[in-house]
Amino acid sequence: MGSLRGVLNRLLRPSGYELVSRQRLADSHLHAYESYEQYREIQVRHNRRKVERVWADEGTLSRLCDELRKAMPEKRQLRGICHGTRNGFEQRFLADHAGFDVIGTEISDTAERFDRTVQWDFHDVNDEWLAVFDFVYTNALDHAYDPALAIETWLNQLSADGVLALEITEANGPGESSKVDPFGVRPTVLPFMLCDWFGHDVSIGCVKGVKSNNGLRVWLFLIRKSRLTVKAQRDAERSG
Repeated sequence: MGSLRGVLNRLLRPSGYELVSRQRLADSHLHAYESYEQYREIQVRHNRRKVERVWADEGTLSRLCDELRKAMPEKRQLRGICHGTRNGFEQRFLADHAGFDVIGTEISDTAERFDRTVQWDFHDVNDEWLAVFDFVYTNALDHAYDPALAIETWLNQLSADGVLALEITEANGPGESSKVDPFGVRPTVLPFMLCDWFGHDVSIGCVKGVKSNNGLRVWLFLIRKSRLTVKAQRDAERSG
């Protein structure tokens, strides 16, 4: 089908048309696995294959540092967690560049090879991480088998005034969704999905730019718990 599509597109191109899959035309797409075991096996196998590759870039991470400083100017050292960090580039850069106290997670056992990295499925709740981080950052939302569950887990890891930073590019769209990268969403559609999933419990900001390592347009969504949610959390912390 791929070769036939290529032939047809060469014929259609002069008239300004293109033949594409229905998946590519969708706003979002989520690959369905046969089981959690299949998801985990595929993620671990491809992590090992790509472990030396770095998707994160210094330009976007530097913008993240600036936004976090503006959001929490009273804090000298921010504590954070980065999810799906493969070889740990994100936490190393944020620690070295900004002096943040940062750890990262990776589902594969390759995590043991890299400093500040914990082997962990980012969908799962870790009681020791609840409400303790000033920020959570990831560019790996496309690796979530349940993106709403993953984001809920990350929001619960934030301190009352914390920020969840989601990095999305057009390369993370529905057309790229696969068994390796199960969740694909158009960057312009993600805010509407967040509103659908979390309603008034979150506020959403966005910083747009260009990735310094590959030239892709990038959207850095900055998500905070709403004032009502923050008040409820503070009340719970005081009573605890």
